[in-house]
Amino acid sequence: MILERRLLGLWYGPAWRTVALWPLEGLYRLVVWSRRAAYRSGFLERTDAGAPVVVVGNLTVGGTGKTPIASWLAAELRARGHVVAVVLRGYGGRHAGAPLEVTRDTDPAIAGDEAVLHAHRGAQLVFVGSDRTAAARAAVAAGAQIVVSDDGLQHLRLARQYEIVVIDAKRGLGNGHLLPAGPLREPGRRLAAVDAIVVTDRGNSGQVDVASFGSRAIRARLILGRAVNLVDGSRRALADFRGQRVHAIAGVGHPAAYFAALHAAGLDIDAQALPDHAVIDQQSLGWARDATVLMTEKDAVKCLRFARPGWWYVDLEVAFEPPSVAAELVAQVLAATRRNPVGGGRVG
Repeated sequence: MILERRLLGLWYGPAWRTVALWPLEGLYRLVVWSRRAAYRSGFLERTDAGAPVVVVGNLTVGGTGKTPIASWLAAELRARGHVVAVVLRGYGGRHAGAPLEVTRDTDPAIAGDEAVLHAHRGAQLVFVGSDRTAAARAAVAAGAQIVVSDDGLQHLRLARQYEIVVIDAKRGLGNGHLLPAGPLREPGRRLAAVDAIVVTDRGNSGQVDVASFGSRAIRARLILGRAVNLVDGSRRALADFRGQRVHAIAGVGHPAAYFAALHAAGLDIDAQALPDHAVIDQQSLGWARDATVLMTEKDAVKCLRFARPGWWYVDLEVAFEPPSVAAELVAQVLAATRRNPVGGGRVG
C-alpha cells in the first residue's frame, strides 16, 4: 500500500521525477508498439466472440470509474431489449482455468469483487476468465447478444466493434509517461483510435475541460447516492450520518475520491484506504463489529456473509452532462453493433 501511494505520487506529479525510469519505459513502449503492429499486420489474429463486443477500458493504471460506466452501459442495452453479458478478468479472485459464470451468490474470493458487483447490479450474464476472448465466447454460448468487456482495452486478441476509454477528470493521463515511469498502459495518442471517451468527474475536480481530451469526449458525473444497509437492504440519505462518528473504507483504485465525496456530503469520517481488490474478511473488520461503516459497493459484496447492522454501502450513480449525450452514446454503440453483428472488430 505504501509503495502504491508512492508510485501514484510520482505518476501524477512532475514528469522529471521519474526520469530514472525512462529507459524501462522505452522497453515497455517497444513491447506495446510491437504487439499492436503484430495485430494490425495480421501476424497475430483477432478472435471473434460470435456477437458484438463493446470494450470499456482504461489507458491508465488506477481507478477512473470504468466499472460504473460498464455497468451503466450494460443496463442501458438491457433496457432496450438486448441480452447483455459482462466479461472481466476477475482481478482479486483465485479462479483459474475455463471461463466461470458468476451469479449474485458467487464468492468474490473466487470470481473477484467487480464480477460479483455486476451480478448484484442486475447483469443478465457475467463471466470471468484470464482469457477474455474465451470468456466472451462462453457468454455468447450462454445466450448473450452483446458483450460488454469491463476492462480489456489492451486485450487485443478479442475483436471488438466499439471502444470506450474512461478517464478520471482530476488525474487525467498523469505525467504522460508509460509504465513504469507513468500510469499509461498505452501512449496517449491511442485516444485518437477509440470510439468514445468518457471523462468521469466525482464532483471535486472543479470545472472539467472535457474538450482537452478530444472531440469525442463526453462528461459523466459519478454521484454518491443513498446508503444501503448490508443486513436488511434499508436505505438512508447520506445526510442522516452527519454529526456522528462514521468509518469509511474503500478498496478501490482511487479511494481518495470516495472519501472526498463523503466529506463533500457533510460527513466527518475516519477514512481507511485499502489496496484495490483488497481481501476483506471478518478478521480484517473485527474492529468494526459495532461501528457505523460506509463502504463502496465493490467492498460490500465481500462483506455480505458476515455483515453487521451498522454497515452500509453507498450507491454510485452515473449522470451524463448534458443528459442527451447518454442517449447519443447508446445509439452509437447500437449502430456499431448492428452494422457488424458477428465479426470484424478493429484495432485502432
